[in-house]
Amino acid sequence: MVRTGSASVAAGPTLAVVAREAGVSVPTASKVVNGREDVAPETRRRVTEALDRLGYVRRPRFDAAKVPGLVDLVVHSLDSSWSGAVLHGVEAAAHDAGLEVVVSAGLTRTRCGRPERGWLDKLIARGSSGVLFNLAELTPSQYAWLDQHRIPYVLIDPVLEPPPGVVSVGAANWHGGVTATEHLLSLGHERIAVIAGHQRKMCSSARVAGHRSALASAGVRHRPEYVRHAGFDEEIARRRMLDLLDLREPPTAVFVCSDRMTLGVYAALAERGLTVPDDISVVGFDDLPESRWITPALTTVRQPLSEMAATALHLLVRMMDGDRPEGTRTELSTRLVERASTAGPRV
Repeated sequence: MVRTGSASVAAGPTLAVVAREAGVSVPTASKVVNGREDVAPETRRRVTEALDRLGYVRRPRFDAAKVPGLVDLVVHSLDSSWSGAVLHGVEAAAHDAGLEVVVSAGLTRTRCGRPERGWLDKLIARGSSGVLFNLAELTPSQYAWLDQHRIPYVLIDPVLEPPPGVVSVGAANWHGGVTATEHLLSLGHERIAVIAGHQRKMCSSARVAGHRSALASAGVRHRPEYVRHAGFDEEIARRRMLDLLDLREPPTAVFVCSDRMTLGVYAALAERGLTVPDDISVVGFDDLPESRWITPALTTVRQPLSEMAATALHLLVRMMDGDRPEGTRTELSTRLVERASTAGPRV
C-alpha cells in the first residue's frame, strides 16, 4: 500500500501474477498496462480489474523532469459557461507559466459505473507532469494510483470532501449562502426558500448551511418545506419551484444555488403568471454570463471560477517543483452582485 506523500512504494505483485489472475498471457497484460489499443474490451476489463484487485503498481514510463511543460485538465463537461470560465483561468495561468494543457471531458466509466483506468494510462503515456481535476469525483483507487505514480494533482471545486492531504481550491460557499440570504432579509423578506443542488455535494450543503445561519442570526424561523434539492438541473429546478408555489404559504423570495437552475425557476414563475421581482425575488449563485442575459438581470453571488482555476494551476506548479503547500484547502471569496431580480416583498 502507498500513503499520500510517501517517498517509497512497497513491492507489489508481478505482471505475471496479474496475467494469471486475469486468465491472459503476460504480453497481453503488458499491452493493457502500457495503454495499447489492440486489446479486446472484455480482455482489457479483466486485466484492469485484476490490476486494481491486486494493487499492481505501474511504473512511470517517463521522467517528469524531461517534460515539465505539459499538464492535464479534467473537467466535468465542456458544454457550459462554467467550464468555459475554468478553461479560461487555467489557460491564462498556464500561458504565463510556459505550460501546455491537455483537456479531457469527464472520466470514462464502465457499464457497471466504475471509472476505467484508461485515461490514467494515457496520462502516463504522454508524460504529463501534473493534473487539475474540476468537479471530478475520484475513487479511492484513483487517488491511490496517482499517489503511487507520484503525479501531483489539485482539485478544483471538489464534489466530495477530499481525503486528508489532498490539495483543493474552492469558493467560500458558506459565506455566499449567508450573503444571498442576508440581502433578501435586508429587503424585508422572511419567507425565503432555497433551491439547492445535490444534497451530498460539498458546495451545495455549504450554501444551504450559510442560508440557514443567516436566517438564525436574523431570528427568522427555518422552514424545512422551503428547502428543495434540484441537483443543479434546470428542469428539476422548474418543478421544485412549482412545488414551492403550491404550498399553503408560498415563499416571497428564493435563493437558487446556481445560475443555471434560475432559468428553470424563471420558467416556472412565468407558467404561473408571476413576475420577478414584483411577485417573487430571486437570487442566484455563480455569476455566469447567463445571469446578465436573462430578464430581469439576475442578482447573484459571484463565484470567482477563473481565479479558482488559475490558483489551482499555480499550486500545481509549486507541487511539480517539489514544494508542498502549507494548507490543503484554499478558498476564494464570494460577493453579491446586485441586479434587477430582487425587491421588497409585496405588502
